[in-house]
Amino acid sequence: MADTKVRGGTVVDVDPAREPIVVVDDLHIIYRVYGAGGKGNAASAFSRVLRRKNRPSMKEVHAIKGLSFVAYRGEAVGIIGTNGSGKSTLLKAIAGLLPPHSGAVYTDGQPSLLGVNAALMKDLTGERNIVLGCLAMGMTPAQTKAQYQKIVDFAGLKEGFIQYPMRTYSSGMGARLRFAIAAAKTHDVLLIDEALATGDAKFKRKSKKRIEELRKEAGAVFLVAHQLDTVKEMCDRVIWIDEGRMRMDGDPEEVIEAYTEAAGK
Repeated sequence: MADTKVRGGTVVDVDPAREPIVVVDDLHIIYRVYGAGGKGNAASAFSRVLRRKNRPSMKEVHAIKGLSFVAYRGEAVGIIGTNGSGKSTLLKAIAGLLPPHSGAVYTDGQPSLLGVNAALMKDLTGERNIVLGCLAMGMTPAQTKAQYQKIVDFAGLKEGFIQYPMRTYSSGMGARLRFAIAAAKTHDVLLIDEALATGDAKFKRKSKKRIEELRKEAGAVFLVAHQLDTVKEMCDRVIWIDEGRMRMDGDPEEVIEAYTEAAGK
């Protein structure tokens, strides 16, 4: 391994023998929250705006603070940390959904973000959501037709449920279908944000196998999950983020052990 300094002066381990697929270079993400600390209800706030009085205040939240790392083709990278540490923000930045305040994110190929609230239309049937989801990922109608039954089988939906509206699905059924749709295509970079949280043991085994296949077929997988055993089983590298900063990056066993010890203090 070789060391290199990035924009903010951070030293990052770089392996010149491997192909980088995601480079995060001294990344800073700042949210601007308007109306923070305001009082009253929406009607009174609207009245104040109309009178041009007491304009809503603005508060800045520094969610990611100088993160730097390199992820390589074929890796499965777990992202761990407490609530509010910046895990989901990081995935959104890699996906191109949040612009950096400073620093940069570089990806080789198209990142795809699969979140626990991934956009499936609750009033449409599971069948229609599969079709729409596949087409939205850039698959052709022929490819969608070829993958349809595999998606249904992978999601493990009970007989007949695929014809029911999504609003009738349990959270676990919805999560399984979201992952099954996303996993039907090979992705350059697949970003999974808590989408496996509601899966049962059998589904997690299938998910792990599919993640391994995705890594071999093309790119890299990033996984955010609060279940540390899931991260340990599915990832070959773990990044621990604390209050938007890098705490540790390395072997899953070592990083998770350090994280668990810190949480117990």
